[in-house]
Amino acid sequence: MLRVGSKAACIACRNLVSTNMGVRFRVPLQKLHPLSRAIHHRYSGNTNPQRPPHRTAARYFTSMSRLPMRPPKPPPGSGGRGYQQQRSFWVARLAARLLRLRYILLGTAVGGGYTAKKTYEEWKDLLPDFSEYNWVIPDFVWELSEQIDLDKLAKALPEMEEIAKLLPDLDKIGENFTFIKSLLSSETAGDPPLKATDSSAAATPESSDKQFKKSSDKEKIDQLQEELLRTQLKYQRMLERLEKENKELRKVVLQKDDKGIHQRKVKKSLIDMYSEVLDILSDYDSNYNTQDHLPRVVVVGDQSAGKTSVLEMIAQARIFPRGSGEMMTRSPVKVTLSEGPHHVAMFKDSGREFDLTKEEDLAALRHEIELRMRKSVKEGQTVSSETISLSVKGPGIQRMVLVDLPGVISTVTTGMAADTKETIFSISKAYMQNPNAIILCIQDGSVDAERSIVTDLVSQMDPHGKRTIFVLTKVDLAEKNLASPSRIQQIVEGKLFPMKALGYFAVVTGRGSSGESIDSIKDYEEDFFQNSRLLRDGMLKAHQVTTKNLSLAVSDCFWKMVRESVEQQADVFKASRFNLETEWKNNYPRLRELDRNELYEKAKNEILDEVISLSQVTPQLWESILQKKLWERVSTHVIENIYLPAAQTMDSGTFNTTVDIKLKQWTDKQLPHKALEVAWETLQEEFARFMAEYKGKDQDDIFDKLKEAVKDESIKRHKWNERAMDSLRVIQHNALEDRSITDKPQWDAAIQFMEETLQSRLKDTESVIRDMVGPDWKQRWFGWKNRTPEQHIRNETKNELERLLKLHDDHTAYLANDEVTTVRKNLEGRGVEVDPVLIKDTWHQLYRRHFLQNALSHCNLCKRGFYYYQRHFVDSELECNDVVLFWRIQRMLVITANTLRQQLTNTEVRRLEKNVKEVLEDFGEDQEKKSQLITGRRVQLAEDLKKVREIQEKLEAFIEALHKEK
Repeated sequence: MLRVGSKAACIACRNLVSTNMGVRFRVPLQKLHPLSRAIHHRYSGNTNPQRPPHRTAARYFTSMSRLPMRPPKPPPGSGGRGYQQQRSFWVARLAARLLRLRYILLGTAVGGGYTAKKTYEEWKDLLPDFSEYNWVIPDFVWELSEQIDLDKLAKALPEMEEIAKLLPDLDKIGENFTFIKSLLSSETAGDPPLKATDSSAAATPESSDKQFKKSSDKEKIDQLQEELLRTQLKYQRMLERLEKENKELRKVVLQKDDKGIHQRKVKKSLIDMYSEVLDILSDYDSNYNTQDHLPRVVVVGDQSAGKTSVLEMIAQARIFPRGSGEMMTRSPVKVTLSEGPHHVAMFKDSGREFDLTKEEDLAALRHEIELRMRKSVKEGQTVSSETISLSVKGPGIQRMVLVDLPGVISTVTTGMAADTKETIFSISKAYMQNPNAIILCIQDGSVDAERSIVTDLVSQMDPHGKRTIFVLTKVDLAEKNLASPSRIQQIVEGKLFPMKALGYFAVVTGRGSSGESIDSIKDYEEDFFQNSRLLRDGMLKAHQVTTKNLSLAVSDCFWKMVRESVEQQADVFKASRFNLETEWKNNYPRLRELDRNELYEKAKNEILDEVISLSQVTPQLWESILQKKLWERVSTHVIENIYLPAAQTMDSGTFNTTVDIKLKQWTDKQLPHKALEVAWETLQEEFARFMAEYKGKDQDDIFDKLKEAVKDESIKRHKWNERAMDSLRVIQHNALEDRSITDKPQWDAAIQFMEETLQSRLKDTESVIRDMVGPDWKQRWFGWKNRTPEQHIRNETKNELERLLKLHDDHTAYLANDEVTTVRKNLEGRGVEVDPVLIKDTWHQLYRRHFLQNALSHCNLCKRGFYYYQRHFVDSELECNDVVLFWRIQRMLVITANTLRQQLTNTEVRRLEKNVKEVLEDFGEDQEKKSQLITGRRVQLAEDLKKVREIQEKLEAFIEALHKEK
């Protein structure tokens, strides 16, 4: 039996082999032995005041804390504020030393869970690192002592008597280690005590004694295993209590730093820098085969296997939407986990922080994730490859980047797209084929292992298991439902599946209720494993259970992979950058490297300059354009429906009455609408003209599609102010009612307007007649052209109708039936068969030409008729009512053009400018739209070059920070 504190006992403790991941946990002898000696002196009655045991132990482990030593208490009567501060400081120091003593006791006994994997120096790195807070000492300690009641903290810590209750176990452990050592030594000497005897050997008294000794040894070994398990669980509970206290202290420190003591700027964390690189890479589409091989933890599993629950346990919050049996994860979700003073979550593209300690914020976060997933899924699809980026910070959270993928399914159900299964497989393969991706394979332990699909998929992507971590969920249900718990042992030992893995873990993620909190799930998980026979019977190892050990292992593997691969990836992007820069210099040596967003801003400014040019159009130009276009639009109606019908009358009174009636009908119904249409079309044409003219000023043709789209969308959105129609109708009606021509210039202008209009109409009519009758004799002789049979009939009909007009110069506009019959018979006499409809149609054009010729002759006579008009003389030859009509029309056009010009310049141009700005803003926020409108190799090359540079720079900054952390 070894005595507590003896050197042999310390050597036995140091050489204890932990089962945690197969790593030996050793405590250095030069540090452990003085501690054991101090504990022995303390509890064997040593009262030497020169060497208090706790001082002796603390001296050898001062690296566990950076708090300064407490000065001795001043004599009574010398109090003051300084003494009170020193008293508080002593309590803080005592608390820190007791915390160190607990960690050492734990390390010398049995490594609880995953922490036993580390050596002393490695394990110490898991404790809060205050190196970056050296700037706040000692002022920070004084500020902290004023806010924390250290007396209460000291009372909350266990007394030395409580620690003494655990020390008898050390005697037993020392005795048991001596026994185990003797067994191992005897076995090494060639006499293994547990070796089976030969059944054919004779039963001698010596063999019976050996057999009895072996059976007693086996019972003692079983007893030792149970005792070690109880001790381990006891230390595990102590460890959790210490970590909870440490977490609170860490939270206070981080909050102090978050508030910015001494106005110190806090640097971006290492994991946040790495996450930014991954965000850029997720949007990077390279044509140079520069693949993203940066590590991230890819979480894959069958649908409803518990992937989301495992992630939530690692993130320590119920952040994901959930449903009973239906697919909830419809797109990849990248979760960046990091440590921070507050437990919050935030999306990459949003500034809102969700407080994960509040249920209403948790519900809002889950709802937002669900909305983003549904928005990312295109119509007709069930899942999407678009990644949702989310960061979660909180005290004690392990730093890593995880990607939650949609669950693998075996059957497509009603309501899903037909290619859902293949799409999920392709998304999963795309993430897992990254050679540096860590695959977190989630298997549902409550169902038959043979029903799993994901294990085969993982085996294909990582056949040697060099980057796979296997997690068996719902172990509580598995233990309850399975007839043979050894099947769980086979799974966790990697003997049931052909899939290989770095490590195997078993976890419990709650009782299946969506309303369970993370703390209650953790308590349930710990209680289950403490009472589970899986752990008690040795089927599961202590380091293989709980999501806490899982998160530690995954984080460790993640950072190991990052350190091994990040520099190689930086070199790859450096080479890609060189290739892109070389291509740009060869193809676009005189152009700046403007990406799509920069080109869009340049085009936006040019378009706004072009729109402003509309307001610089002179009023005279607006009115000239409007007047000309309006007359082109209404001239046919004026000639055909107003002037010609009125001119058929024989007296002046009937002419004026007919004109007034028809003008009133026209003004009430059609004219205002036509005027607004003309104004709107004029605005569009002028806008398009300025856009086209600007192209000549060294315009970049890369903007053509964008400008055309902006112009069309702006015009489409523009709605003309219809309220202006009523006022325009009144103005036009008043203009047409005025018949008083005040001076000779107005008269001459009206005659010129009438003459130009009639000549234009006469020219159009003669062209129609030529097309009807075909080429004349000159064209037939010199141009070798012939008439068609229809044109020959038309020509004969025209000749017969012209004879009729010569005989009756004042004929009306319509042929009588007997006249049609006469013309038809005359043509038949010459052997030409003619349809009466053709006769009337030909007559209409011939009479129109005849009328316009007479009207032009009358217009020439009216040039000298202003004198008679002004004195109201009645002269049958100089009744120039048609001149007055054209003057009224002309004056209406001028007044209407002026009114429309005012509406354009004062209202519509500004509204169009506003529409253009809105369209540009909308297009600027739509990346897909910009990608469609600004295209070309030059744009893509600049985009790739910018992203590669950004990735390389961020990778180099991350590598520099990573080296500093080492």
